[in-house]
Amino acid sequence: MKLKEYLKDQLSFIITFILNIMIILLMLTTFKVEKNLIIAIIFILLISNLYYLFFNYFRKKGFYQELLNNIELLDKSYLVLETLQKPSFYEGKLLHQALYDINKSMNEYVKNLEIQVNDFKEYIEMWIHEVKVPLASLTLMLHNNKKEEKNLNEQLRRIEDYLEQVLYYVRSENAEKDYLIKETKLEKIMNSIALKNKDDLLENKIDLIVKNIDYQVLTDSKWLEFMMNQIINNSIKYRKKETNSYIKISAIEKEKKVVLTIEDNGIGIPQSDINRVFEKSFTGQNGRKKSKSTGMGLFIANNLCHKLGHKIMIESVENHYTKVSIIFVKNKYYDVTK
Repeated sequence: MKLKEYLKDQLSFIITFILNIMIILLMLTTFKVEKNLIIAIIFILLISNLYYLFFNYFRKKGFYQELLNNIELLDKSYLVLETLQKPSFYEGKLLHQALYDINKSMNEYVKNLEIQVNDFKEYIEMWIHEVKVPLASLTLMLHNNKKEEKNLNEQLRRIEDYLEQVLYYVRSENAEKDYLIKETKLEKIMNSIALKNKDDLLENKIDLIVKNIDYQVLTDSKWLEFMMNQIINNSIKYRKKETNSYIKISAIEKEKKVVLTIEDNGIGIPQSDINRVFEKSFTGQNGRKKSKSTGMGLFIANNLCHKLGHKIMIESVENHYTKVSIIFVKNKYYDVTK
């Protein structure tokens, strides 16, 4: 609260005060009051009004300055009311009550929105699980129709991958309620992923090379499998058709960290896109060439890594390679099984 702005706001009071002084001075002079008495009266009036003016300024300044400072310091500025003492002046009391009513109304509104969003999430999760049942039935039925098995299986896998993306995206907002961090073998996760993607790897003649992954890391196995599967699906999708394609998976331990690396010799990522690959719905130049791209896979993987306390990094040279690294910190504190 600036003194200059406050005085501007009190301009009508100041002008009225000056006019009153002039009128009183004129009246006292007209009635031939002694000069010393006039000076005393004017002095008392001046001091009393200046005292009121500046006392009012400092009283209000303390409240409003605290309000502005707390809003600036708080990450969630709507909680500022909890940090303020109820002011002693009437205008401040009105503002304090207004903020209380606004905050109460906002909390009720947000609570209703949370209920609606949670209901929607629960419905989506239930819907996804229900849809997976006929998908599994269709997969079994395909074995009786060998002619179209290849094409139909590919489409079913695509539908299942998209369903998984939706499921994990919905859950990622409240991942802490769903994950269980414990010692997990990378080799076990990799076996599951290789089995899931074996048809695509064989069909596209991609060599899966796995080395030195005999490590245990603190993570949630379900979430990690989804993240790695998204990365490997990208490697398959953006392969080079004219060369012998491969996906190399390896791990190394250093400085109380385990670094898992997934590298391919695909078409790579343009330098102009490399810093945006983790953005929501970003497809880039490669994604625009592929009608199957949604731009959500790496975004969800990055989000889940952040929630789990991992770090994901990517480097690439266009037309040469793409390397994705997931870094696991070795910290027993996060292991809930200990």
